[in-house]
Amino acid sequence: MRRFLKNFRVSKMLLCGLAVLLASALSGCQAEPELPVVKLSVWGDERNQPLLEEALAEFKEEHRDEAIFEFTISMESELTCKETVLADPESAADIYTFADDQFEELWRAGALLEITDSAEEIIKGVGGSSSGAAQASMRGGKLYAYPETAGNGYFLYYDSSYFTEDDVKSLDRILEIAAENGKKFAMDFTSGWYIYSFFKGAGLDMYSDGNVNICNWNASDTTYTGVEVVEAMLAVAKHDGFLSCNDAKFVEGIRDGSIIAGVNGAWNAEYVLTALGEHYETAKLPEYTLAGDSVQMCSFTGYKLMGVNAYTDYPEWAMKLGRYLNREEMQLKRFQQIGECPANVNAAASEEVKKSKAVAALARQSQYGYTQNVEDPFWDGACLLGTTIAGGNCDDRDIQELLDKVTEMITAPSRLAEGKETSKTE
Repeated sequence: MRRFLKNFRVSKMLLCGLAVLLASALSGCQAEPELPVVKLSVWGDERNQPLLEEALAEFKEEHRDEAIFEFTISMESELTCKETVLADPESAADIYTFADDQFEELWRAGALLEITDSAEEIIKGVGGSSSGAAQASMRGGKLYAYPETAGNGYFLYYDSSYFTEDDVKSLDRILEIAAENGKKFAMDFTSGWYIYSFFKGAGLDMYSDGNVNICNWNASDTTYTGVEVVEAMLAVAKHDGFLSCNDAKFVEGIRDGSIIAGVNGAWNAEYVLTALGEHYETAKLPEYTLAGDSVQMCSFTGYKLMGVNAYTDYPEWAMKLGRYLNREEMQLKRFQQIGECPANVNAAASEEVKKSKAVAALARQSQYGYTQNVEDPFWDGACLLGTTIAGGNCDDRDIQELLDKVTEMITAPSRLAEGKETSKTE
């Protein structure tokens, strides 16, 4: 009987042990829940594709224990992003990059999600809330986009085998040397972005008050009149050393040697450097002749921003990814690979960035630069004016009448200025 009880106790202990092991096994299975699937789409231009692919792979690996990620990368130009998003915001990418002049309409249309994840840290990283990058990304004290680059401005590129540092201080001298050598100075006169430089240099204004554009390009009672500015631009346009062309033609001309100087942005720095080699140089914009005086050309300064679609199904993860794609290390890597100037102040202060001639030119031009703050009607009006000037005013239009018409177009109400929904997160 005693042996039976002893054996019984042993069996009972074994059974208890098995029960504990079984419970532990079952408990272990339950402690490993199935990971959620997160599907996010990202838009970027062609040059950013390799960098995006690399960053998304790194992000996926870093968060592999938190979710299963399915990323889709598609090409979308930063110049046309706004139109694509506004055509169908709900079908647009979860994350997209755009130029800062598109911010206002995207924000008013409710297409931008308020960035609440580490917003203060992001703002601090670009120099604080009073910095240009932060101001371009905020409304009402709230952050609605990640400042991605600070190089969305323009300056002068030139071939030092033709020009000295003194030569490039004067647009007249640049045109003279280009013509003497059967070459061209290039600038896109059909774009309001560039022709703004002549009017602002003359002291004439064009900016948004938050609803409509304020513009006095047709002024006749100012120190320099609008007509005098157009006459000065026509003299440039008709010069044998001048060529009005877009970005693609500018790069092509630099490569084949037909263009030896031109106004363009930092995004083409690598192309120009490769083409010009040891003769690659940059400078602030030159002075131009206006009513017998030498006047410094001004410029727009701008930023590229990354926004999170307000209609995303995964706002928390989209914000985490947006922050990851725009962290200091990523901005420095973007500069290294495609020459984009960082918006992050620490990245911009690195020795590598400071050695860039494009960045140096942007810094020199910055004292004559103004934040791009315009409503959409500006572009069509300015394009009409610039195209007419680039063509030499071949129809012999009355300049004052042309300026009156263009100013009327520029100051017309934006299609989103009144009666439109503001941000969804307001």
